[in-house]
Amino acid sequence: MNLAQQVGGQQAMANPMFPGNRTQQRHMEAYQQVPDPQPAHWQDVDAYWVDKIAEVMRDQFGIRPKVNTYSYRTPYPLAYDLILLPNRYKVPDFIKICGQDDTSTMEHVNRFIIQCGKAANRDELRVRLFSSSLSRSAFTWFISLPENSVITWADLEKQFHKYFFSGVCEKKITDLVGLRQRNDESVESFVHRLRDVKNKCYSLVLDDQQLADLAFQGLLSHIKDKYASQEFESLSHLVQRISDQDIKVFEPKRAWNKKVSFVDEVTSSDSDEEPVIGLA
Repeated sequence: MNLAQQVGGQQAMANPMFPGNRTQQRHMEAYQQVPDPQPAHWQDVDAYWVDKIAEVMRDQFGIRPKVNTYSYRTPYPLAYDLILLPNRYKVPDFIKICGQDDTSTMEHVNRFIIQCGKAANRDELRVRLFSSSLSRSAFTWFISLPENSVITWADLEKQFHKYFFSGVCEKKITDLVGLRQRNDESVESFVHRLRDVKNKCYSLVLDDQQLADLAFQGLLSHIKDKYASQEFESLSHLVQRISDQDIKVFEPKRAWNKKVSFVDEVTSSDSDEEPVIGLA
């Protein structure tokens, strides 16, 4: 019992009938209920022994103290999960990106929006469904985003490109200009190859006629000479006009030697040897 308890008890016993002492007694009782503050060095000692006991349990018995479990929080507002999907909408089996392959972020985002269908009309549903198109390190990146760090689809798309876009797969106008038709390649195959390169030029904007002109410049020289006076509205128009049946595969001329017969004349008339006939 501390000093305050002793004093309070003595005063209450000394004057049990005096009203003023009752008020004082109540104050003393309230004071008694407050625990004595623990000195700072005692708290350090307690923390030391807690760590020491945990270390012994871990080393001797293999028991680890419980730690706080990780609680997942969506990077977008929780209200997005309450938004109803379109009527009779079935969540598609999205093509996934893992973040470690050659798939470009631009290709994945555009493919995801196409697969979303009607759900792509609302930003909230785009944000909510996007995690279903991620796997491995890409999904780990998504769940590690801070809580409420994604509010709009633009926020999520910007962060996705910033983290995973490397630019290695992106092509430029120089890649298109440098394409040339091979000697054993058909016009249609060349156009398909050029179209694949154009699809990877994400920041390049060309209309159909400009792209057809680029393709025409990459054709073999004898094809360009034959169709130089014509104009093409698109790649399809170019393939349609320049039929592979009309264009033979260009083969360079091979050098050849003409065989010539010759007679080696005998200089001496007295010789009995016959003249030698050879090929040159």
